[in-house]
Amino acid sequence: MWVVVAVVGLFLKCLLGALMVLVISVLSKSKSFYIAGLIPLFPTFALIAHVIVFQGQGAQALQKTALFGLWSLIPYAVYLAMVYVLATRVSIGACLGLATCAWVVAAGILLYAWTSFYR
Repeated sequence: MWVVVAVVGLFLKCLLGALMVLVISVLSKSKSFYIAGLIPLFPTFALIAHVIVFQGQGAQALQKTALFGLWSLIPYAVYLAMVYVLATRVSIGACLGLATCAWVVAAGILLYAWTSFYR
């Protein structure tokens, strides 16, 4: 029985992810194409992660997860700033590649700082 519940849960998570991709695709072709940049910020995976953390670790762990989530906006802001600066200066591959590298560096710094100072 638990296997069926697990499979149905995974299927629903996949369906939610596919729905997000579909919405992004449709919006990117519309007059309001910029809204496609908002859709990835919908907390699809955060909702899933928060339920799992709460069920496994409790409310205090969920609180700590939410705080880390707030700090994790910094690497995303670094990524977006790099895309903004590089979008008209380099190819799309270089732009997204460099922005992703900047995200990895910022995320690494965040993880180091979090594990060093917050634990």
